[in-house]
Amino acid sequence: MIVTRRATLVAGASLLAAPALSPARAQGGWPNRTIRLVVPFTPAGTTDIAARILAERLTHRLGQSVIVENRPGAGGNIGSDAIVKAEPDGYSLLMCTVSSGAINYSLYGAKMPYKPEELTAAGLMLQVPNAIFVTNALPVRTLKELVDYARARPGQLNNGSSGIGTSLHLTGELLKSVTGIQMQHVPFRGAGPMLQEVIAGRIEVAVDNLPSVIGHLRDGRLRALAVTTAMRSPALPDVPTTAEAGFPEVLATAWFGVQVPLRTPQAIVDRLGAEIDAVVKEPETKAKIADLGGMPPGLTPDGGTSPAAFEAYIKAEIAKWTEVVRKSGASAE
Repeated sequence: MIVTRRATLVAGASLLAAPALSPARAQGGWPNRTIRLVVPFTPAGTTDIAARILAERLTHRLGQSVIVENRPGAGGNIGSDAIVKAEPDGYSLLMCTVSSGAINYSLYGAKMPYKPEELTAAGLMLQVPNAIFVTNALPVRTLKELVDYARARPGQLNNGSSGIGTSLHLTGELLKSVTGIQMQHVPFRGAGPMLQEVIAGRIEVAVDNLPSVIGHLRDGRLRALAVTTAMRSPALPDVPTTAEAGFPEVLATAWFGVQVPLRTPQAIVDRLGAEIDAVVKEPETKAKIADLGGMPPGLTPDGGTSPAAFEAYIKAEIAKWTEVVRKSGASAE
């Protein structure tokens, strides 16, 4: 009896000490191990920032670690292609962007290593404006002044972006196409290196997603001239839109979401989409997104967090940016 009572007490104590299983673990199935979220760009850029916010919240909600893996190169194509070739089991996710998910198909043409149908949309997380800004050494304070300055010095200004094929590259090309100015495009392997060069004054003009540059704009290390959305950003209310600056055709919204390899089980896609939707509706996530200058997709007329809504949005964006690439004459060459 003594032994039995001790065994019962020990067993009871062990149960009390053991951590409660999350619903995901208790039910078994997906996910039951670590998930990787591939960012096809370097650390410190908007894609990386958004991915780390999402990974932290998905880890909490799914009961399994979601780790961010940076695989930059070729305007997002290298990391994206790695996910295309990954097992469609729900453990390899892609933090996709307007560039990797829409622009690159027309920009790279026959050199594109994957096709739109080889990736499946899971959910849209974030939409942000691009910001057009200059180094403080450049004697311009408005977008019109920049255009006039560049027109007087054709080909003398360097225009930086985070890489060929990004929405930043295409926004710069769109600005040049609309205004007729000539600037030398200088692509970098991510926003971090590009921003360092603009701050140092070696690159005069650049375009970046607002979240990754907003700190430098707020502290005065760089000078914002305009944001590329139809409305001003609440995070930088004093910075005009491109339309207000006199160039309404220069309109571009960057977006960030999750795609998975084709043939990923629909049940996993639906679960992932529901979790992303829940994450972007959390007050803490909304506050982080707003502070970065972005908006959750539920607050925008063209957004949608469900897999089906995001899939339709991507198709519309591919059509839109194909036309922008055609008009601007941009290429990945």
